[in-house]
Amino acid sequence: MIARTEPPQRRGPAAGPDPLAVGKRVRHRRKAAGLTLDTLGARVGVSASALSLIETGRREAKVSVLAGIADVLGCTLADLLDDAPPSRRAALELQLERAQQSPAFAALGVQPVRTGPRLPMDALESLVALHGQVRSLSIERDGTPEYARRANAGLRRRMLAADNHFPAIESLADDLLTGIDHDGGPLTWHNVRAIAARLGFTLQSAPDLPRSTRSIIDRTRRRVFLPSAEAATLRTVALSALGHVVLEHRPPGDYAEFLAQRVEVNYFAAAVLVPQRWAVPLLQEARRARDLEIADLRDRYLTSYEMAAHRFTNLATVHLDIPVHFMKINASGVIQKAYANDGVAFPSDATGAIEGQRVCRYWTARAVFDQPDWTEPYQQYTDTPSGTFWCTALAEHVDGDAHSVSVGTPYEHVRWFRGRDTPHRSASRCPDPACCTEPSAELAQRWRDAWPSSRVHSALLASLPAGEFAGIDRTEVTAFLERQP
Repeated sequence: MIARTEPPQRRGPAAGPDPLAVGKRVRHRRKAAGLTLDTLGARVGVSASALSLIETGRREAKVSVLAGIADVLGCTLADLLDDAPPSRRAALELQLERAQQSPAFAALGVQPVRTGPRLPMDALESLVALHGQVRSLSIERDGTPEYARRANAGLRRRMLAADNHFPAIESLADDLLTGIDHDGGPLTWHNVRAIAARLGFTLQSAPDLPRSTRSIIDRTRRRVFLPSAEAATLRTVALSALGHVVLEHRPPGDYAEFLAQRVEVNYFAAAVLVPQRWAVPLLQEARRARDLEIADLRDRYLTSYEMAAHRFTNLATVHLDIPVHFMKINASGVIQKAYANDGVAFPSDATGAIEGQRVCRYWTARAVFDQPDWTEPYQQYTDTPSGTFWCTALAEHVDGDAHSVSVGTPYEHVRWFRGRDTPHRSASRCPDPACCTEPSAELAQRWRDAWPSSRVHSALLASLPAGEFAGIDRTEVTAFLERQP
């Protein structure tokens, strides 16, 4: 496969004060004291060049160095660590420098403007206003379903290039589990609380959590607010929230980054709940016995079937040398999530997006809905234009809605799986419309006067929610935090 790629490393909620803001405060107080870089550096015991890097935010100063600077400048360490800009000019400089570090600015292909004292105030204000307008236009673009589909297609390509396996996240999850002396069994709620404590956070249940949120991280008081839910669900939600801390996420700059962060924190939660260190030997032994089964992974770690299937795709290619595909669809056959590196041809639109597309009614993922017993996985071979695939699927009712989760592999790899002796076989000619999307000519003629009324959701006509955190009602969030003791 293609060479592995890794998620970008970012500073995040638990990463401490912003070096840019700290640097602005140091420079502001140094100039107010009438000291040069050389003079302050000599008194603190650092070079002028190192001090310059601190003031421009290109180096994160050690606490001991900042304490020495504060002592010379006659202020407290807290004064320098405050993220609030010391002046209007410093605030504008921060806005400009942050804008020039964004992916949107990089895409312009122009050189950044230096924000030193020689830049006139009116020019600084104009540049900040222009970047604000560019950001507004970017947010408007991000609100279109077409952009979202393109962003999701790009994210899927990244996952394909990595075989859906990200070693850096695996390592972070393993370090946390080692730090709490985890024994490799199912993760308890006590374990999750221990992980949060190790990161310096507490977990709090909040029955009145805003409906638009899964969780809320209070970075000031280092609390994570969670909904009232069953323990199994709560573990996943809590770990996903803590994933933003561990992976040092900043507020996403656009919808593509928002999607990438969601994938990364979900991956992190799965890596903690089904640890690679213990899950891989378990899967390798099952492969040697030719007895791989997704439900065994679910039962071993007390997760949902969807989580177990997702986790299997993370580990199957890299550690078991098995190409796979994963899919979650609703009862109408519409794709909600999907991943593949085994050559299966998912339906897609012109942008390459597959979410929202309808899969062939003869595929395992849809055939499982016709089975009388939904408590057991259903296996089937399906002949398709891109080859023959064996799949195992489970259908479930969740919150009144039915969906199925399926995992499949090409015919030549089925020998490793339990259920390979299934008698169920089907054939699909999709994307040929004659396969299942169009009725026969005889039926079409007989019912040519029929006029069905489609169930069109108004959401199809709406733009995606804009802002740093898509779909979040910030008024509700701030009101919720204000109510907390």
